Amino acid sequence: MTVSRIAMLVGLVILIALPAVVPPYFLHLLIQILLWAFIYTAWALMGRFGFVSFGHGAFMGVGAYVPALLWTYYDVTPWIGIPLGIAFSMLLALVIGYPCFRLRVVGHYFALVTLALSQVVLLSLVAARDITGGSLGFTQKAVGHSWYALQFPEKSYFYGISIVVWLIGLYVWQRIDRSINREALEAISEDEDAAAAIGIDVLREKLRVTVISAALTALGGAIYAQYMMYLNPETVSGIAVSLQIVFAVIAGGVYSMLGPTVGSLLTLSLTEGLRVWFGTNFIGAANTIYGILLILCIIFMPQGIVGALKGLRFRLQHTKVAAPAE
Repeated sequence: MTVSRIAMLVGLVILIALPAVVPPYFLHLLIQILLWAFIYTAWALMGRFGFVSFGHGAFMGVGAYVPALLWTYYDVTPWIGIPLGIAFSMLLALVIGYPCFRLRVVGHYFALVTLALSQVVLLSLVAARDITGGSLGFTQKAVGHSWYALQFPEKSYFYGISIVVWLIGLYVWQRIDRSINREALEAISEDEDAAAAIGIDVLREKLRVTVISAALTALGGAIYAQYMMYLNPETVSGIAVSLQIVFAVIAGGVYSMLGPTVGSLLTLSLTEGLRVWFGTNFIGAANTIYGILLILCIIFMPQGIVGALKGLRFRLQHTKVAAPAE
């Protein structure tokens, strides 16, 4: 067993044992960090191959609202509602992805199309205020501790669920990274015509990774909604959520498996820390500092934090190898 695998196992054991030693407030933050890390990892499945989507707020919104509405109004268990929400998100990804990829809508044009999709979902949720509560949001029907309703007052249950979901995201990322589809997607990101010329089905490969990314994002949105219980269109859908996902992944490192997790840890810790630090004083200063730090991170570390650390380690190893020769 390699040192990296041993380190990963030790880290996982520590992560599992944390509920026994941390207070509820920090456990609440850890749950959110893990759930957002899963959502960020889902976006990175596309982003790492140059398919920049600003529409993942739409997939998250659909995944969050479908099971919540079905449970609140029709008593449909989330065990049915969540797969339905994922299915709707996958259908939405096909509806937007097929014409875009078929007509060769790429680059910033694709980003703009997905940006519009995210806003359409947000405005639809706001417009359906009689059902969704509009911009005021709504709270799901609470029944206490229930596996049927997927509701647990004890945070330890959702902490366990969030770990499992996060590990699923890492597993899917690794499977794609080690499959032949990675080579095909990298070829497509470099030159679609050349990729098609060597026999790669460009449309199928792009649709596949888009649908997988949308499905995982919807799952993350659904679990997040079940945990928070309160849904607001601005917090689970729309342009702001889409941009939050993109910026966090870039800050952490889009080309590394743990990059989105580091981005989640950084952005949520930074947001919460600044909120607690400033409180009600200097309203807006926390968001301003948060934005400035993200911009500086993107400018000076374009490969993200994980990418910068890998580059530093490579330079140190190269220096050690070159030293005896001198």
